[in-house]
Amino acid sequence: MKILSGTILLSLTVLGLIGCPGGATNTVTTNTTNSRTNTMSSNANSNQAVVMNSNTNMSGSNMNSNMNMSNSMSGMTAPDGFMMEAARGGMAEIELSRLATTKSQNAEVKKYANQMIQDHTNASAELKQLAGKKNVTLPTELDAEHKGMKDKLSGLSGAEFDKEYVNAMVADHEKTVNLFKTQADGGTDADAKAFAGKTLPKLQMHLDMIKGMQGKMK
Repeated sequence: MKILSGTILLSLTVLGLIGCPGGATNTVTTNTTNSRTNTMSSNANSNQAVVMNSNTNMSGSNMNSNMNMSNSMSGMTAPDGFMMEAARGGMAEIELSRLATTKSQNAEVKKYANQMIQDHTNASAELKQLAGKKNVTLPTELDAEHKGMKDKLSGLSGAEFDKEYVNAMVADHEKTVNLFKTQADGGTDADAKAFAGKTLPKLQMHLDMIKGMQGKMK
């Protein structure tokens, strides 16, 4: 009888462990489920943070780009910014063209250089009068970029000089035409806008001429 009673008690104990709702099996299952849920939640939060940070960075980048573009356009249409840029460009084209009149051995290049000196000297004089009227102080010497170009050209001669001079004139006139066109179309000062509109056709002619010469040198 004692053996039978012990067997019954042992069976009941085993059944209790297996069937009990709060038993070890359920505890393990619950802990595993909670662990997976927490991991998924953590991954979702991480992914959401990455997306949000990425979108924020992109938005900031676009905002900075738009601000830089807006500032650049504002400098080209405001009368003081326009006049200072125009003065720098005209001064550079005169200085580099003076070099061409002495160093070039190409008659067409020399003729173009002489025309640049004459046309840009006249335009610079008119620009100086306009700047005085608007109380704008214009630069009186070449900027670093054009000083470097002048030094480079000073060390060249013959066909090598002609090619570099022509390339420099193309690049400078493309910038100048864009500057004057922007001012003529959207300038905020009537006098500066009128000056840009009047000078633009001649600048465009300079650009067309030098591009024609550049095409022959390729």
